[in-house]
Amino acid sequence: MWNFQSRATINPFWNRNKLVPSLGFERMRIKAKTPDDYVAQLPEDRRDVINRMRNTLVGNLPSGFEEQMSYGMIGYVVPKKVYPKGYHVNPQLPLPFIHLASQKNHIGFYHMALYSDDKLLNWFTTEYAKFSKRKLDMGKSCVRFKKPDHIPFDLIAKLAKKISPQEWISMYEGIIKP
Repeated sequence: MWNFQSRATINPFWNRNKLVPSLGFERMRIKAKTPDDYVAQLPEDRRDVINRMRNTLVGNLPSGFEEQMSYGMIGYVVPKKVYPKGYHVNPQLPLPFIHLASQKNHIGFYHMALYSDDKLLNWFTTEYAKFSKRKLDMGKSCVRFKKPDHIPFDLIAKLAKKISPQEWISMYEGIIKP
């Protein structure tokens, strides 16, 4: 699904000798200016689940994150008014934290801190087994849900509450020196 042009053009997100590609990738093409517009363009069977994910995130993320379109997906970011330095890949953009996308064959849930914090990743993978009978389908920061009824919304809610914007900024700056 990813369409990276070459390794040389990827801006890495550096963490303990690991590289994660930046969010500059291609996916199912939806051209939307707002999250509501994004959802309106989805196939009928995806609208309810994406809205439920949005409601779960908005209802549980600590104050200070903002929902907006980011990299062609619904994004939850630390806005520039809170973190004026922006994202190192493109300082004009706010600092990304979570993204949500309807991909061709799955719902993609991208949580940057899962890749950046081994303790959080270990917590999530352990908890996932308690919330789902399905095998965890996860990339570096992407959790893929093939079917909407496989999404552990209660776990997503718990995960969303774990990191404040200031904690994410500190974690980010500990990895990337903007």
